[in-house]
Amino acid sequence: MAVGCAFCRVGRGEADGHVVLEDARFLAFLDHRPLFPGHTLLVPRAHHETLADLPTPLVGPLFEHTRLLARAVERAFGADGSFVAVNNRVSQSVPHLHVHVVPRRFKDGLRGFFWPRTRYASEAAAREAQRALRTALEELRAGGDPA
Repeated sequence: MAVGCAFCRVGRGEADGHVVLEDARFLAFLDHRPLFPGHTLLVPRAHHETLADLPTPLVGPLFEHTRLLARAVERAFGADGSFVAVNNRVSQSVPHLHVHVVPRRFKDGLRGFFWPRTRYASEAAAREAQRALRTALEELRAGGDPA
């Protein structure tokens, strides 16, 4: 973990990230400026700047977790689908590999890559989004999804 990295700080418990999923290799938490409630970031616990830097044995598990989170945000927020994205250096506000998983709805207003970023209305709203995602993850895992 990198000392000054914001995401490594969340992983070490030094910064609150509204964590929704964690294991020995990965951590997922709410984006603090979400496109929509439930916008989640999945990061490897070990500091890797880009997808190209991620060791091959972690690539498959990263996308298994991504798939699980995509299903969870759809379930938790009644979404029609999800948007999954990884920036590598360009538009990467934190130089630590992270996968965006965003709930989407038809006609939700997102066009191209100039999307309005907002904040949660309150800490309570962020905690409710966190609770909803954790519940959906538990339900999916109970149904046999191992990630």
